[in-house]
Amino acid sequence: MFVDEADIHVKAGDGGRGCMSFRREKFVPRGGPDGGDGGSGGSVYLVADPHRNTLVHFRFNPEFAAQRGGHGEGSNRHGRNGKDLEIPVPVGTQVLSRDPDTGETIQVADLTELGQRVLVAKGGRGGLGNAHFATSTNRAPRKTQPGEPGDERALQLHLKLLADVGLVGFPNAGKSTLISRISAAKPKIANYPFTTLTPHLGVVTLSDDRSFVVADVPGLIEGASTGHGLGHQFLRHVERTKVLVHLVDVSSESGRSPVDDLDTIRRELGLYNPQMLEKPQVIVANKLDAVDDAARVTALQKRAKQLKLPFFKVSAASGEGMPKLLEALWVPIDEGRKAERDLAAADASAP
Repeated sequence: MFVDEADIHVKAGDGGRGCMSFRREKFVPRGGPDGGDGGSGGSVYLVADPHRNTLVHFRFNPEFAAQRGGHGEGSNRHGRNGKDLEIPVPVGTQVLSRDPDTGETIQVADLTELGQRVLVAKGGRGGLGNAHFATSTNRAPRKTQPGEPGDERALQLHLKLLADVGLVGFPNAGKSTLISRISAAKPKIANYPFTTLTPHLGVVTLSDDRSFVVADVPGLIEGASTGHGLGHQFLRHVERTKVLVHLVDVSSESGRSPVDDLDTIRRELGLYNPQMLEKPQVIVANKLDAVDDAARVTALQKRAKQLKLPFFKVSAASGEGMPKLLEALWVPIDEGRKAERDLAAADASAP
């Protein structure tokens, strides 16, 4: 089951209370205070785990609590510290929370790197025992501190898949066939709309040890940006991609105009997030093996020229035109990765 949204509740451990105790040893009738401190509560962390690819496990277990700190004891024995709790989440998880003052939803973290670890609830500090309050004028203090409560938060988790290429297009445009052709992904393929109900990831391998990840997003329709069809639910998964591939059915089977299909999808992407149209885009005329009217391909190619976007003709079913398309996709992917590395290096060298 693919789940890309979940609500969870996290509670850090409370700190242990300080102890009030006095020495009670033989031949020491007036022993001083020896109450130990309480231990600190455990904190809650979210960790980006490469072995997780969905948030489904949070649907059945939304409550998480770290261990509380132990109470202080006599003989200056401190309570144990509570164990931290690490919660594994998929890479690409956004963590949101509601601001208690304004009520607005704010971003707490964005786990985009393997092994990234983010503190979401800090454990409470342990209280001081009475040994800490002894002074020259108060040699038998009866004062202690309670442990501080740990943080408690309600969090929203949103998963945005991390992929280099996002395949977008109308239902039955051939996205599932394409990703199964170029990678080892095995999505369901059938001749009816909305065959794909969840996003799929596939790894494409090229020569010279080059590879990139492709995301197949469920088919978009007009109104997807406002919730029609499945588009609004999964559009977030192409927000992080470096390249968008508009897969357009140029056969007459759909009964629609390829140019209208392209313009509709671009419009929905812009309505959802205007920055989507600023990404590198490639227009791909698919189902070349089923074309019965060459004018449909020519019209789409002319529209791509007007938009100043690269245009390719392929057949996902037969594999025609695939090598050329994949090599063309590698160029903006490689440029995007270099830009990310340069940005990371600049951040690391910044004082």
